[in-house]
Amino acid sequence: MSEWVTTLMAAGSAIAGGIVTGWYARSAGIRQAAAARHAGDRQADALLASVRMTLQGEAAQRALALRRQMYADFLGAAEARILAERTGRGQADDEVLLQRALGGVVLEGPIEVAAAAGRLVDCLRRHETPDDLHRAKLAFIEEAQRAAHSGTVAD
Repeated sequence: MSEWVTTLMAAGSAIAGGIVTGWYARSAGIRQAAAARHAGDRQADALLASVRMTLQGEAAQRALALRRQMYADFLGAAEARILAERTGRGQADDEVLLQRALGGVVLEGPIEVAAAAGRLVDCLRRHETPDDLHRAKLAFIEEAQRAAHSGTVAD
C-alpha cells in the first residue's frame, strides 16, 4: 500500500506543480502580451506622427509652390502692362490678366506682398514714370522673394 500512496502523492505533487507552473506561465504570458501590445501601440503612434509630419510638409510645399506660381503670374502680367506702357502696344486682355493675377496674389498673401502688388498696379493705372514703375516692380519682387524664401505658408 505504501507504493500506491507514494505513487499517488507523486502524481498529486506533479499535477499540483504543473498547475502552479502553468498559472505562473499564464501570468507571465499575459504580462508579455500586454508589454508587446504597449510597444506596438507606441510604434504605431510614432509611425502615425511620422506620416502626419510628412503629409504636412508636402502640403506646405504644395502651398508654397502655388504661392510662387501666383507671384510669377502676377509679375508676368505686370511686365506685359509695363511693356505696353513703354511701347503703346499691348493686348486687349492685359488689364484683365493683371487684375486676375493681382487677385491671386491678394488671396495667397502675405499682406506685404499683396500690398506691394497693389502699389505696382496703382502705378500702372496712374501711368507713372518708368523709374517709378521700376521701383514698384522691384519692391514687389523683394517682398515676393522674402515670402517665398521664408518657406512658410501660414503668413
